[in-house]
Amino acid sequence: MRILITGGTGFVGSRLIARMQPQGHEFVVLTRNAEKARRKLGMDTFRIIEWDTRSPIPPDAFQGVEAAVNLVGESIASKRWSAQQKKKIINSRVEPTRALVEGINAHAPQCRALVSASAIGYYPVNQPEPLEEESEPAAGFMSEICQKWEAEAERVNEGTRLVIVRIGVVLGRGGGVIGRLMPIFKAGLGGPVSDGSQMMSWIHVDDLAGILSRALKEDSMRGVYNAVAPHPVTNREFSKAFAKALGRPALLPAPAFMLRATMGEMADIVLDSQAISGRKVQEEGGYSFLYPRIEHAMNEIAGRS
Repeated sequence: MRILITGGTGFVGSRLIARMQPQGHEFVVLTRNAEKARRKLGMDTFRIIEWDTRSPIPPDAFQGVEAAVNLVGESIASKRWSAQQKKKIINSRVEPTRALVEGINAHAPQCRALVSASAIGYYPVNQPEPLEEESEPAAGFMSEICQKWEAEAERVNEGTRLVIVRIGVVLGRGGGVIGRLMPIFKAGLGGPVSDGSQMMSWIHVDDLAGILSRALKEDSMRGVYNAVAPHPVTNREFSKAFAKALGRPALLPAPAFMLRATMGEMADIVLDSQAISGRKVQEEGGYSFLYPRIEHAMNEIAGRS
């Protein structure tokens, strides 16, 4: 297939391209910096098009496009959540998604599928049971992001199969949360956050790329899927598994009050508990996880498998 992608130079998008290009698929990459994209993705990328996410997508970008994947968005953890930063985070998802959908609707009647990212922030936190795709959305900023993001994707033509992927905490070498935590844990300074009892729904980046790839190719997949590993863990279990894989201790907890003082409202991301079910993507989506348990993921990340 020829696949149009936003967010193709990011941690997840670049992994998806690396997975699918050897299978013969072509990517049209929309990016703000074409030269940087070529350096990162390689010269064999089919086509790279510079695009300011606040403007319409050039119509010729859709030529021959049979599927699209939407991974664009400002990091939610790059800065404290001021009112201005919250607006920037929402707009960085809503505006490009709107432009992508409008472009597909106007210029790509042959586009058979749109796979659009969302996040498990859609769901309430601190619930007693694992939440599934049909669960009601939460109130609050994280859920507001996801609901507005998904609403834009849902405006795509009925002839384009829509898959919305609500993504958990992404783990993998070279980026995401592991990129930030690796120096701390390698120094033996890692440990649980607060009392470590909060649940964490996670996924290895290779499994996320696998789910996105399957969603692009499988006509049976449509609607919402949670992209989370089958076995959520407590923050304490996460810290212990990471430290063990690195051969380091994990004894130094990060107190909740310290996180709130330094991160403000954003501290809720790591202090709240979320157990999300990944049953549907396995049973209905037919996906088989490479790293179903945290020990498997951490051993790969540490280079032990």
